[in-house]
Amino acid sequence: MKKLFFPVVLATTILLLASCTAGRKVPYFQNIDEISLAASKGLYDARIMPKDQLTITVSGVSDPKAVSHFNLSVSNTMGATGNISAGGGAMIGYLVDNDGCINFPRIGRIHVAGLTKTECENLICSKVKMDLAEGENPIVTVRMASYRITVIGEIGSRVIPVSTEKMSIIEAIASAGDLGIYGKRDNILLIREDATGQKHHVRLNMNDANIFNSPYYYLQQNDIIYVEPNKVRTKSAALGSSTSMWFTFIGIVTSLATLMVNILKD
Repeated sequence: MKKLFFPVVLATTILLLASCTAGRKVPYFQNIDEISLAASKGLYDARIMPKDQLTITVSGVSDPKAVSHFNLSVSNTMGATGNISAGGGAMIGYLVDNDGCINFPRIGRIHVAGLTKTECENLICSKVKMDLAEGENPIVTVRMASYRITVIGEIGSRVIPVSTEKMSIIEAIASAGDLGIYGKRDNILLIREDATGQKHHVRLNMNDANIFNSPYYYLQQNDIIYVEPNKVRTKSAALGSSTSMWFTFIGIVTSLATLMVNILKD
């Protein structure tokens, strides 16, 4: 029985050291007291992308009829039975095409991709003013419809709608229910598509507080977040359920053997 004692102690020591190492990888923002967050200063504005849906209204003039043709709405709809019903004046959205443009009434095509909401409002306002009487200062309001962020891997699988035009990677992780204990926090994969349709990827480390200074801290339309499983999860999956059962059995036998050694020594 004494021959079993040393292997058991050795295995226990290895497990304790492994758990300590794993424990250091779990907490977020571990070095936040040691770094400067000055680079994170600034308010984020989402930029318009192809396939975004925009709602645009024009108001603020002395004669509302003068801008009525800029405010397209659904006044009537055809029901399933063929009857005409009131549409409630719902505003018609503008779909940004693959070239980054929208077709705006009386103005024509306007390139809006890459602009913030405020920049888009200013651009359309300057063009609308050319169609109004001198001295009129219209108010243009642009709203972006909600877009989606996808999270997969050791965080669950969710498609998260974003209705506020802004979501950080921390908010996305929280919305998905936080990372699992088996998820790699120091190697999160972010896949992003730019305005030309080109895919890019970057690796993010949630253990490092410099994530707040990262240009990828705020997510964009259709971003994909993949949380890779750590070695423990990968190995357990490779072993399979039957092998795991045998390891559990061996662990129980080893624990009982250790107990017997202690009893006999007493």
